[in-house]
Amino acid sequence: MKTKRSIGVVLFHDFELLDVFGPLEMFGLLPEHFEIRLVAEKGAIVASRQGPRSVIDDEFDDDHQFDILLVPGGMGTRQQITNPVLLEWLRGQSAGAQYITSVCTGSALLASAGLLDGVRATTNKAAFAWVTEQGKQVMWLKQARWVEDGKFFTSSGVSAGIDMSLALIAKLLGQETAQRVALWAEYEWHEDPDRDPFAKRHGLV
Repeated sequence: MKTKRSIGVVLFHDFELLDVFGPLEMFGLLPEHFEIRLVAEKGAIVASRQGPRSVIDDEFDDDHQFDILLVPGGMGTRQQITNPVLLEWLRGQSAGAQYITSVCTGSALLASAGLLDGVRATTNKAAFAWVTEQGKQVMWLKQARWVEDGKFFTSSGVSAGIDMSLALIAKLLGQETAQRVALWAEYEWHEDPDRDPFAKRHGLV
């Protein structure tokens, strides 16, 4: 009997560090429940926008199906939205994953793959105009820290991915577990998904 959920984290050149490792800190504090795998199209090492590089566990061709998919943002999304290999891999993973999550402009990749059509979603408020151009059929929310719609969890910019990850942990393992994880990390969890001061700061509301 399977005891852990696998998390496939998609990496690409110029991904945003905190988009990845903020959420992974939360999931990683529950190793008995989650197995984390870093995945990329090709290559053993992928560099972030900030410089530090990550060692990849799996490539797309390894054909693993993950229970949870995490798609980060970063400047690299500008190139990846036209990468047919990545978009097709996202479609294939989405068909079998229990949950699909994105942080920041990672939602642009999901939108470009057509996965968010008819879905309520959000993204980084500083990049809202560009991201929303990638999915005209998406129900984009201007003011939201994160949005849950079915199996999709999309979050606002960068640090919002931590709040979203805790919300998913709460859904899977209970609110008390998520609060305990936040305490372990000494993180003040923004538990209200509608609390989004950055929408106003960027003139969206």
